[in-house]
Amino acid sequence: MSKFFYMGGGAVVAFEEKRAWIMGVVAIVGYAVYLVVVLGRAGDGVPLAEVPYVMPLLWTVGGAIVAAVLCNIAVAVAERGEAEVKDQRDKEIGRFGEHAGQSFLAIGAVTALILSMAGADRFWISNALYLGFVLSAVLGSAVKLAAYRRGFQSW
Repeated sequence: MSKFFYMGGGAVVAFEEKRAWIMGVVAIVGYAVYLVVVLGRAGDGVPLAEVPYVMPLLWTVGGAIVAAVLCNIAVAVAERGEAEVKDQRDKEIGRFGEHAGQSFLAIGAVTALILSMAGADRFWISNALYLGFVLSAVLGSAVKLAAYRRGFQSW
């Protein structure tokens, strides 16, 4: 069994690399939808901190989770048996990408903590956390993709 997808034009993509693409794209699209909805509501003269943001946040996070799961299922079904194939390099790249992505998660949490101690509105605290999660997913995916495309040196 091969652990690669043939993408046409001579490109071969590992299953885990495909999952990294899914995570990165879904995170970006989900956050973009959230921004369009929230900023669109602020365009009516409502101060940004007073815009109803909870339902758009919940819907875009939930939608992103569902989209990522469905895309991963579709890829796994398209290449039966490939989802289980994961070698040591895949594991090390996955771990490396997750560690890199966690930096933005920590930055988002510290930012939310500082905003909370400063008495900032819940809007800003929630959005700092959400942005931290999004940047964590995007950076983690970018690091994984770079490792697959440009090579990876484990230490």
